[in-house]
Order: sequence, then structure tokens, then C-alpha cells
Amino acid sequence: MWGGRAGALLRVWGLWPAGVLGRRPLGCNAASLAGSNSPRCWNCGGPGGSMRGDGFFCPQCRALQPPDPTRDYFSLMDCNRSFRVDTAKLQQRYQQLQRLVHPDFFSQRSQTEKDFSEKHSTLVNDAYKTLLAPLSRGLYLLKLHGVQIPEGTDYEMDRHFLMEIMEMNEKLTEAQSEAAMKEIESVVRAKQKELTDNVTRAFERDDFEKAKEILTKMRYFSNVEEKIKLKKIPL
Repeated sequence: MWGGRAGALLRVWGLWPAGVLGRRPLGCNAASLAGSNSPRCWNCGGPGGSMRGDGFFCPQCRALQPPDPTRDYFSLMDCNRSFRVDTAKLQQRYQQLQRLVHPDFFSQRSQTEKDFSEKHSTLVNDAYKTLLAPLSRGLYLLKLHGVQIPEGTDYEMDRHFLMEIMEMNEKLTEAQSEAAMKEIESVVRAKQKELTDNVTRAFERDDFEKAKEILTKMRYFSNVEEKIKLKKIPL
């Protein structure tokens, strides 16, 4: 009933299985054995499998394919699913992927490929920003393990810590000189480094509850950092 391009579109959107990336391209016989669950190219309807260009292009017609919704940021950025990330390699991977999927390279391609390029590029940007910063990386890693910290929660923070944050905010409000601002900024930076070291160890022990507690503290200090940045902006 459904054939040609329309049928191919229905197949790719309806039957896009997990684990598509990372497998070898299927030969003709293997593709026949794979059955209707084998991913299909939206453009040519050809069998999928591991596509060239790191899973972005059809191996038959070279059309850009839609993003794989099952792929997490660590896999996309070619990182181990760990809190420890080599940021230099992360940046190299980001640049590599943008050379593959950035919309500027698809200005003369079909509208479908332009749309997919926009989605890929946005996904790559989001993945890069998330994994680059320790706080967002830790929160994302917790989420992958089924643990989340709701916004606006104190997560049973002890009174001593909350008082420390309150006093720091008061000092920031009262700070009138550049020296006073730098002093607060230095304290916050030291606190964040200490907490980052602690959460690294917590993740290495798979102690997600401890990691959750530490990341909540990091989020408080991150809010202070944002306030410092805003105060530095001249009115």
C-alpha cells in the first residue's frame, strides 16, 4: 500500500530501533534476514545498519539521517559514561561533529536534510555544554541513573551550609569594591573545586545519594557565581 518515498518515511519514523549505531553495514542477504525491524533510510529506503560518518549518513545514498533518540550525550560525544571527562578530547569531538552536521554545510541539500542538520547541531551543542561543566555533567549522569534533584529543593541541606550560603550572599550584596568581589569569587571557586573533587570520588564509588548531596551544594555555589557575574556588569 505504502511505497516509494512515503513508505520509506513511515518505516524510518516508525521502526527506528535502539542500538542502530555501532553495527556493521548489512549485506544484501543479511538485510533480508533482518526483516522489517531493520532501520531504513528515509530517502532511498535502503537497509540501515551502521551508517558512515559516525552514524549520521545513509551508507547507500549518503543522505543525512534523523538523530537517534536512544543515544545519550556520553555516547554521542564519544566519552565513557563517567564523571571524569577529558575536556580537550570533548572539544575535539565537538568540532568534528559540527564539521559533519552543521547547517552551513547543508544549504544546498533537501529541506528534510536541512531540518535533520538543525536537530543534529542543536543536539551536539547541548551535549557539549552539558558534559563540559562539572555541575551539569554530574546532574546529567545522575539522571541517567534515575536520580534527579528537583529545582528549588534544599535536599535536606544542613543548617550550617545554608547559613554559609546566606552569609556569602549578604557579603555579595554589600560588596562595593572590586577587591571585595574578587575575594568572594576566590572563596566560591575554591569551594567548587573541593566539591568537584568530592563528587568525582562519590561517582567512582557509585554512591549516587552522596553525589546528589554534593551536586546540590554545587548548585547553590553556582547561583552565587551567577550573581557575581551579574554584579560585574555595569548598569
